[in-house]
Order: sequence, then C-alpha cells, then structure tokens
Amino acid sequence: MYKQDKRMRRIEARDYRTRQRVAVESENGRITDISPPTGQADRRADWIVPAFVDVQINGCLGMSFNSCELTIEQVERIVAECRKHGIGVLCPTLVTNSAEALLHGFATLREACESSAQLSRRMPKFHLEGPYLSGEDGPRGAHPKSHIRPPDWDEFCRFQEAAGGRIGMVTLAPEYDNALSFIERLCQAGIVVAIGHTASSPARIREAVAAGARISTHLGNGSHAQIPRHENYIWEQLGADTLWASLIADGHHLPMSMVKTIVRTKTPSRCVLTCDASSLAGLPPGRYEQWGSEFEVEASGRVGVPGTPFLAGSGVFTDACVAGVMRMAGISLADAIQMAVDNPRELMGLAPVALEIGSDAEFVLFDGDPLESFTLVEWVNSRD
Repeated sequence: MYKQDKRMRRIEARDYRTRQRVAVESENGRITDISPPTGQADRRADWIVPAFVDVQINGCLGMSFNSCELTIEQVERIVAECRKHGIGVLCPTLVTNSAEALLHGFATLREACESSAQLSRRMPKFHLEGPYLSGEDGPRGAHPKSHIRPPDWDEFCRFQEAAGGRIGMVTLAPEYDNALSFIERLCQAGIVVAIGHTASSPARIREAVAAGARISTHLGNGSHAQIPRHENYIWEQLGADTLWASLIADGHHLPMSMVKTIVRTKTPSRCVLTCDASSLAGLPPGRYEQWGSEFEVEASGRVGVPGTPFLAGSGVFTDACVAGVMRMAGISLADAIQMAVDNPRELMGLAPVALEIGSDAEFVLFDGDPLESFTLVEWVNSRD
C-alpha cells in the first residue's frame, strides 16, 4: 500500500539504470550516499526511480483544472492523487474553454502555489492546451468547438497574468494566419511551444518549427481519421529532427506499431512520456457528465465520447504509461524513465534529478515486473 515517509532512511532496491541492487541514504532532502547493499536497510523494494514529471495532467477523480468551480482544495487532492502514482512534478493543464473559465482556473492554480511551497514545487509550470486549436472534427478531438478560436496575444497575456507568469507551455495549431508570429512571441517569452490538434499542411508545420515550436503534443492523436499517406502533418512532425514528441502509452491512444515508430524515430532522448490524465482518471467504469457533455470510462480504462471514436484524455497515470511504453516500444526501464523524468525536466527548464549523491532525495519505490505493471509501495521525500 502507498505511504509517504519523511524520515531519513536507508533503502535497498534495484537502480533502474543498472538493474543492480544498491543502498541509498538521504538526509535533509539530499542523497548522501549510494553504495552496494549490506543487508542492513530500513526498507527494501524491487526498484527505485526518480519521481515522474508529467507535462499534461488535466485532473482526476472527477475534478478538473478546467472547471469553473475549481478550488484550492481540489488542486491539493489532484496533486495528492498524482503522487500516489509516482508523479512528483506536473504541469496542470487547462484546455479549450471560455476566457472566463480559463482565467478562473489559472488564478486558482496561482493562489494554490502562493499558499503552499509544496504545491509550488509540485506545479512549477502550467500548460495551456488550446483554445487556439483546429476546429475541424478529428484534429479538434474532444475540445468544444464553440470555444475554438485563433491565437490572441492580448488574451494570452491576461491568462498569463492570472497565472502569475507560470504558464510555461502552450499547445496550439499553427495553421492560423497569425500563428507564426504568436509562436515567435511565446518563444521570446521563454514559453515552450507545442504543436497539437492541428490540420496544418506539412509546409506550415515546417514553418512552425522554424518559428520555434519545440515539441508535438501527444503525436498521433488529435488528428483526422484519414489523411494523405505521404504528405501529412504526422509524418512531417515525425521527421522534424529538432521537434520532440510527447506520446501517450496507455494502450488506447496509440497502437503498438505507432508507439514503436515514434520512439525509434525520435529516440528516447527526444520523447516525453505523458499520461494526459483526464478529470475522469481513477474513476470506476461508467458514464459521467462534465462541461455539458457526456463521457464514458470503459472497463479497459479507455475514456471517450460515447458513440464516437474520439478519446477524452486518459484514465490512467504516468506509472501505467512507463510500463506501457516499455512493452510497446521494446525499450529498457532506463529509457522509459528518461522519457518520464529527464526529458520533461529538460524541456520545461527544471533542474535535473537523478539517483546521484547530492541530488534531491525525491524518488519512489516500486515492486513488480516493469514490463507488466508497477506497484508503488512508498514515496521517499524529506522536504515536504
């Protein structure tokens, strides 16, 4: 069973990089020693890994960062639930909605961070996914068409002011007339620009990358059911050497062949793993009403719009996606952890964390076969 322990302890487990058992000691929030195991340990587990970083968390347990009624208490509950799945840092993600709803969400997140140093560490950057996305069915996904609109710099500045300057990532569709200049302004402000939910031509994708776009949001999703076999926006993003890719390896968003192709083309050094947890993540199967629409959580964990092929985020968390990407792409645990820890930290400009002496002592202990599933048995952090 998951539990958190704030005390200094000596832990023995397998290092995810070498698969060899090690003894890790920490004090005052820092790793003080890593040595061969001696048999004297306060806690033993199968694996020890750094806490995950997920750049796209929309909510969970029926609570959404996008809600017009979002409260600081709900923010705390979402962060706590994410930690139960090994997520130490997350980018709370607000999606396409009215300006009023987005302003409320960002303001509430800002207040939560200002009220708690712990929450501020857990949510150092916010992610805006929309409303500047394609309005076409398919690329739009489950984003409400009534709120889709072209990029608006003045509006974005209002969002950023409400967020206290914490918006660090924006996903947009670059096909709008003013999108390229918008991308350039975001980059000048130090904000990560992601291409997503787009119906752009390959030429416009290339222009967006030249303007500063750095990553594709959940590549392979948010697209038409049928596209030209050669000249299309998926191939163009896949082939762009400087463009990273985030992907959802929950077993529902992408087939095994697509996950394998993305990871082998981009390599694990240019992939970012995300669960894209929806507000329905962690809930039992059933139909749920949110934002005036009906969504369904299936027994398999798939979350979608009933009667359509459209997904509405994910029903699982990052730990499940670590196991999923290992199975589907045939990569090692070390590569999967790079995609779930190192790369998102680099992308978002966060300090690196590793199992090294002097590094932050923030890691999680797992039991089980990483090719099947992890069971989080303990959260180790002496700062909170």
